[in-house]
Amino acid sequence: MKIIITLLTLLSLTTISFGQSGSQAILDRLSKKMKTHKSFYIEFSATTKNATTGANTSETGKGWVKGDKYYASFGDNTIISNGLKTWMIVKEEKSVYVSDADEDDDMINPRKLMTIWEDGFKNKLGKETTINGEKVHVIYLYPKNPADVEYHTVILYISKTTEDLKKVIIKTKDATVMTYRLKVYKANPEIADSKFVYNPKKYPGYTLIKD
Repeated sequence: MKIIITLLTLLSLTTISFGQSGSQAILDRLSKKMKTHKSFYIEFSATTKNATTGANTSETGKGWVKGDKYYASFGDNTIISNGLKTWMIVKEEKSVYVSDADEDDDMINPRKLMTIWEDGFKNKLGKETTINGEKVHVIYLYPKNPADVEYHTVILYISKTTEDLKKVIIKTKDATVMTYRLKVYKANPEIADSKFVYNPKKYPGYTLIKD
């Protein structure tokens, strides 16, 4: 009996190890590809649902990223970061929230969306599926330090053909499910640095709030 249990344990560990190495290889190739791009532009759709609160919202967005700088517009909101400071512009409130860029760890922005797997996660290869007829890898990410983040699971869908990221699902501890679908990805577009500079003249009457 002990021999059988030992064999089953070894088989289980081997399966887990294979799943980890397979998913890690896919993620490493995606990271290597992303690092060749000095800048990128994306268009995406985002849905947020919570069965407990009844929340159900959908919006589209665009994002420009250059190094550690980014600019994102989604719905009526805009986020600008020059790598040092981040400005979140909320049209409904006519407010601009400014914070240090290194305090944005829990904020999903275009830069983080396209690199979220690179730090702080364990990963596991899921069952292959299709998106719009295209075969995709499914990779599950689990935080190494769950107490430090608001989400418990991130699911990546990566094209088997092009190895491009197609979809990201983020599940939070309060039962919120956020789904991002990548519609357009353009590598190395020319983006002026002024794109990532907050200009208060464009937002007259807005209140600046420092975190």
